[in-house]
Amino acid sequence: MATSPKRRLNFDQRVLALALASGVPGSCAALVLLSTGDFSAKVQWTLGLFVVISWLSFAYAARNSVVHPLQTLANLLGALREEDFSFRARGSDRDDSMSDVLREVNALATTLRAQRLGAVEATALLQTVMAEIDVAVFTFDGQHRLKLVNRSGERLLARPAERLLDRTAEEIGLGSVLEAEAAVIEHSFPGGSGRWEARRDTFRQEGLPHQLLVLSDVSRALREEERQAWRRLIRVIGHELNNSLTPIKSIAQSLASLLERDPRPDDLDEDVKRGLHVIGERSESLARFTQAYAHLARLPSPQLKPLSLRELIRRVAGLETRMDIGLAEGGEVEIVADVDQLEQLLINLVRNAVDAAQETGGGVRIGWRVPIPVFRQLEVWVEDEGPGLSNTANLFVPFFTTKPHGSGIGLLLCRQIAEAHGGTLLLENRRDRTGCRARLRLPAPARSRHALGRAGSTLASILQ
Repeated sequence: MATSPKRRLNFDQRVLALALASGVPGSCAALVLLSTGDFSAKVQWTLGLFVVISWLSFAYAARNSVVHPLQTLANLLGALREEDFSFRARGSDRDDSMSDVLREVNALATTLRAQRLGAVEATALLQTVMAEIDVAVFTFDGQHRLKLVNRSGERLLARPAERLLDRTAEEIGLGSVLEAEAAVIEHSFPGGSGRWEARRDTFRQEGLPHQLLVLSDVSRALREEERQAWRRLIRVIGHELNNSLTPIKSIAQSLASLLERDPRPDDLDEDVKRGLHVIGERSESLARFTQAYAHLARLPSPQLKPLSLRELIRRVAGLETRMDIGLAEGGEVEIVADVDQLEQLLINLVRNAVDAAQETGGGVRIGWRVPIPVFRQLEVWVEDEGPGLSNTANLFVPFFTTKPHGSGIGLLLCRQIAEAHGGTLLLENRRDRTGCRARLRLPAPARSRHALGRAGSTLASILQ
């Protein structure tokens, strides 16, 4: 025979039972005294009924004093759960434990109301920004269904949001864009075509994964950069051509006028020779300019091979014959690079450093080190004790040079070689003394990083 589960008293019943139990001894004692005392029956029944009614009344009052505040708290918490933060509990101004609880609940309601107001204002601001920004923003759920789109996205797809939401990326023409790996893509949309920068990220909403897709049109910016590059190039080429063609034209006119004279001057042959010499010099200068530009524009892709950085730097230092180059070795390192291009880069840096050091009678040092491992780069530096850099803004401007016979492409070529190897080139004035320091940073292979870390590249040397 199955037994029914034992019924347990709820909280209200337990409180009432405890209140009744606390009055049992006194009530029983009073009734015993009334029954054994010398009282009439009427008095016994009257006083007995009074004791029982008082006992029950105080028990129920004790129950209500506990249950009623808890019911108030339940109502307050229910209002907070429903995001109604206008309710406040009364009776929180007394100095007891229940008032402390009510004060804390009221403070919680005030805090949640302020946070809710801030969230609403932030959401409104975000919606305004999303609607006004000139980039298309899309969010997709785990099934690639569109959940949010801004006005730019609507214009790009030439459809209102009502016809786009809850459709898959394939249905609205964004399937290939959402799965593309390239950061810049070329794509045609109903509302525009060109080159687009695609940024993708993931986030979670209500515990479920979502995808964020941001598309920005870079065609206009790229065209503007292209126009600016052509303008700079035409300005530089025009300046160089004028520098060469203007004296050639002037000298040719002068020679023509000399030949037309009758009788001809006695020193005509000497003037013709000098004029032809100047024309030849300017022609050679123009030829050097065109060759330099062609060399800069036709820099081949690096042929990457393993090489010893120590041997390369020692060889470059030994090629300089005008002064002894100091070496600050950072240990044996094997890197993967184009030895010819990297050697040409370092030769240019050392040659510039020697040119600067000869002006002040200083020296030149070259060395290498590995920065902290998180950067995963090695650094080759060349520093001189020359006068330093007076104009850092034009260091990498094509054909800009302060040397009498300079081509103005050396540093630009060095930077192109560094970037082709995935690195960077930085020139700066030294802080410890007068002079310049060139920093070439290249990606370091894992074994090179490990080897150089053991070779003793300290944090103090890294932070110089």
